[in-house]
Amino acid sequence: MDRSIYRRWLGWAALSLAFLSVGLHRTSMGVLAEVLVRTFETTGTELGLLHSSFFYLYAALQLPAGIITDYAGSRKTAVYGTLVMSVGAMVFAVSPTYTVALAARALIGLGASVLYLAVLRFCANWFRANEFATLSGLTLTVGALGGILATTPLAIAVSQIGWRESIFGIGVIGILTAIFVYTAVRNTPMDAGLSQIDGVPPAPTLSIADIKSNLFHVLQTPVTWLLGLFLFCGIGVDFTIFGLWGIPYLVQSYGLTVTSASSYVLVAGIGWVFGPIVFGVVSDRLETRMPLVLGSVLVITLIWVTFAVFGTANLLLVGALFFTVRFMGGSGALTFTVIKERFDPAAAGTAIGAINSMGWFGAAVFPILFGTMLDTFWTGETINGARVYTETGYRIGFALAAGAAVFMVVCAFWAIRRLDS
Repeated sequence: MDRSIYRRWLGWAALSLAFLSVGLHRTSMGVLAEVLVRTFETTGTELGLLHSSFFYLYAALQLPAGIITDYAGSRKTAVYGTLVMSVGAMVFAVSPTYTVALAARALIGLGASVLYLAVLRFCANWFRANEFATLSGLTLTVGALGGILATTPLAIAVSQIGWRESIFGIGVIGILTAIFVYTAVRNTPMDAGLSQIDGVPPAPTLSIADIKSNLFHVLQTPVTWLLGLFLFCGIGVDFTIFGLWGIPYLVQSYGLTVTSASSYVLVAGIGWVFGPIVFGVVSDRLETRMPLVLGSVLVITLIWVTFAVFGTANLLLVGALFFTVRFMGGSGALTFTVIKERFDPAAAGTAIGAINSMGWFGAAVFPILFGTMLDTFWTGETINGARVYTETGYRIGFALAAGAAVFMVVCAFWAIRRLDS
């Protein structure tokens, strides 16, 4: 095997393993919701805030993460990010109070914030342009596998050894992953003692003035804001329902156990595993991006409208709809390819970081809004110290998701218009 091929796939594997932990941490609160409510005696709004605390720093640092990754390189950025994320997980596992848990979740988000951008910067330096959409989709697929681990596998681990022990163990594995990244990853082929890969542009050397100029250019471009607002709604709704409230919805509306309910979110996670890579491959083959995104979000809109109108449905249908939503949501990975192609390679990390930042602010905002709606329609009923929410509250929450999806349709449509003009 060509040594450059071996080294690029080894580096991608190490970085993707770190990103798998990100997928696990940001989705784990659905399984942990009931036990955290009992442990810290939280309301729905407070639980939403605990979940969202991961995303505040995560979102705020996406744009700086793009700049940092462009400036410092993938290797150093990913090693430090993975270490901080893993230490945060271990602190969260031993948190004695809600306040400490809140800070620990924020620390996890701080470390996790740089990892996706580090992978994409690595891919831009080691893979050809016509491979990028496939690689970005494949990377999101690995993150989705982390999300799957945060469903039934995590639920089983929590039931067997406890939530604190499970999360602490994940943190220890993260420390080992950081060592793997340090050993396996090099920023460019030249850093690994190899020649430049044919068809891959050399990594730019950026000054502070270059970074500042790139930032202004990125933020002054309307497509940046259209795609950023698109992701604000898409990521916000996705990680509100599948990262937090989906499992409580199934437990309280259908009388399922947490482990049984987590299997439906696992099915949704399988959709998220296949969606990004399928859309990435199809997009590269057809050489089209945003029309695929627009078609997908139209389907997502119809599904959230269905939940808002009916509240509950046959469980097999719920599983199928959950799978479809996340599969179609995989088209969102194409927005990173669109924004990368819109700007010069020197600004790629900054541009991707800008729209990614807007997207993850959605994940910080929507869980609290959803939780507030549930609290608003709460009748005062509790079981084992946990609040039992009404079908009306969940339907209003799904209406929020449907409204966000409609806004995504508008953003995708106008992005197409802007890109074509």
